[in-house]
Amino acid sequence: MEEGRPVRCPRSRKASTMTELSFSSAPASEQPTKLDELVAVMERLRGPGGCPWDADQTHESLVQYLIEETYELVEAIETGNRDDLIEELGDVLYQVLFHADIAAHTPGEDFDIQDVAAQMTAKMVGRHPHVFGGDRTAETADDVVEFWDDLKKREKPSRTSVLDGIPQAMPSLALADKLLGRAEKVGLLDLHEAGGVQVDSEDELGPLLLAIVASAKAKGLDAERALRSTLRDLQSEIREHEADASDAGIIGLPSVSSD
Repeated sequence: MEEGRPVRCPRSRKASTMTELSFSSAPASEQPTKLDELVAVMERLRGPGGCPWDADQTHESLVQYLIEETYELVEAIETGNRDDLIEELGDVLYQVLFHADIAAHTPGEDFDIQDVAAQMTAKMVGRHPHVFGGDRTAETADDVVEFWDDLKKREKPSRTSVLDGIPQAMPSLALADKLLGRAEKVGLLDLHEAGGVQVDSEDELGPLLLAIVASAKAKGLDAERALRSTLRDLQSEIREHEADASDAGIIGLPSVSSD
């Protein structure tokens, strides 16, 4: 977490000790867990006499912090140690609790972290019928992926395209990876037979991607915008293919030597 970020605020009155907090999420007969304590801290900060900054936040105002905390968690996973991972997981967890507490006090939303947990539990149980006594069996991870698509269709019958539900705000490279997977799923592309750059490892791929961006920058081109523009074309083609279009179009990936 960067120094100076307004995640916690100085209290305008004497700070409460942990023993003064109300653990509304823990049964009266049980000792509160550390997670219960964190929920209680959130409730105290956003409650009467708490922190003005925390009380003023909305779902929208917290988006920037959620994005930043998520990237910090990714960095901790890739390059950090145990303590870094604990800290950054906690920061992301805190964002989840923050949004749930806002919802609990927002007319028309009226849900809390228990509702979030209940929905996720039901979702995970439903997505794993091979574990929780359903009518499916799975011996490998590929078996699971194969029937997940069918389960998702049942859960969200309003989705009519493999592109539905893909966040367009994803980083462009991550979005490209996702869209290429969907293009292959609908039979528009066989990634194993496609042309393109031949690389065998991430150690080879990283410098190549950097060289492409460097070349674009040297010529005054915006690599991010260029890729997003191409991805919009790809999405249009996927939708056309889903409507029985046959033109390969943008999917005809160029053969580029990596030498």
